[in-house]
Amino acid sequence: MSKYYLGVDLGSTTSKAIIINEQDEIIGRGITNTRANYAVAADIARDEAVYDARFSVLKKNLEADLKARPEYRKYINDLESVFRYEQFKVRLDRLGDELVKTCREFFQEPEKQEEILGHLRAIRRAFKPKIKHDYLYNDLGSKNQFFRDIVSEKYNEQVSLLPTELFEPLMTVWDKSITPAENEVVKFEFKTLVHEAMELLKDKYANLPDEPQGSTIVDGPAFDQEMYLLKGQFNTVAESLRERIDEVAGLDFQIANMTGTGYGRALLPFPEDCIRSEILCHAFGAHAVFPDTRTVLDIGGQDTKAIQVDQYGLVTSFQMNDRCAAGCGRYLGYIADEMSISLNELGPLALKAEKEVNICSTCTVFAGAELRELTNLGEKREDILGGLHKAIIMRAMSLIARSGGVFNEFTFTGGVARNQAVIKYLGQLVRENYGEGITINIHTDSIFMGALGGAMFARRNVKAELPDQKKSAKVA
Repeated sequence: MSKYYLGVDLGSTTSKAIIINEQDEIIGRGITNTRANYAVAADIARDEAVYDARFSVLKKNLEADLKARPEYRKYINDLESVFRYEQFKVRLDRLGDELVKTCREFFQEPEKQEEILGHLRAIRRAFKPKIKHDYLYNDLGSKNQFFRDIVSEKYNEQVSLLPTELFEPLMTVWDKSITPAENEVVKFEFKTLVHEAMELLKDKYANLPDEPQGSTIVDGPAFDQEMYLLKGQFNTVAESLRERIDEVAGLDFQIANMTGTGYGRALLPFPEDCIRSEILCHAFGAHAVFPDTRTVLDIGGQDTKAIQVDQYGLVTSFQMNDRCAAGCGRYLGYIADEMSISLNELGPLALKAEKEVNICSTCTVFAGAELRELTNLGEKREDILGGLHKAIIMRAMSLIARSGGVFNEFTFTGGVARNQAVIKYLGQLVRENYGEGITINIHTDSIFMGALGGAMFARRNVKAELPDQKKSAKVA
């Protein structure tokens, strides 16, 4: 029986899980937003990694067929996306129950209670088909958006269409409902859910267009050559794959060892000897993906880490700002809230800057006031964001200098590594200060590096220490 190894990185804003096999290959990834209940966040991230691993094994088993039969490849990719929708739908129903319960508890007057309940039902009726459409036709399931964010956006959109006097009661019900709904671990039976997803795909494929109809269509898919191959034979494709799908559904994923890391690692329900420093894990994970790495910068939700590593990926020195979230992911989230835009819009807007406005502080406490002051002075949002992103990297460069500087190769990890404006200013400042010859590595799995390092420590069952811990051990 194959053995698998689990790494869980419980961060301040996101919780990540990675499953690797005995060859250090990633076969499963899971990510969720970190909740007030850290144990729930860890469980959900782990479960998501197991679901993802099952699809990875399925694709591996069907590798030759997927290359030879594009309709098989399209079907499996669609199946995975619709499977995510089936998970989402169960949690959405749970949230609906919680909204009703909260409304009945909060509003005692029968007339008011029924009024709010009526609006809640109408809101759900309005956004449920839109979310389903996005999962089935716009590949929402592959975009790593969290349940809270997806539903919050649609809910707020519907509330904004109602009279203003309904805003406060409807948002009060939302605020009191989302956390308990989110903090409940919903266990899914993979085989049941994947069969439900296969049934739902029948509806999707039954309505395929016969010929090209342009690039977009409101109520169904645009013409897709691979999808067209499924027209009229989707039942045959589904039945020919069912046995292989059921085989993967029945696999026992034996986790031989696990490692927990991250900002909240002390709260993970893991044995003490299965906990590792996030600095060690980020360094080890980054080095595994880019073996020539000698300097690692990790910008997460709550802290920034500058790490130097040796040829084996072990830490030789590091610097970390962990006293506040200045210049980290939470700071960017706060700025997005202040500007009433999504976090994903910050980077693209900053890239449009014609100049970088000088930002005095990257502290979340003063950020709002400075942002409003600069706006009142007539500065463009794009230029403010350009200055803000540059200030984040200048703060990080100070940490890097204190850790020993930048050595070739340089690897950037963490959730903030997905922000294109941050990447732009990082490249500029690294090359200005350390030369054009520096190779900068950024991987699509940058946010998973800590969890990957944890999984690799678990496979090796290695006990590693930070440089200051090594010195303490020698003194003792």
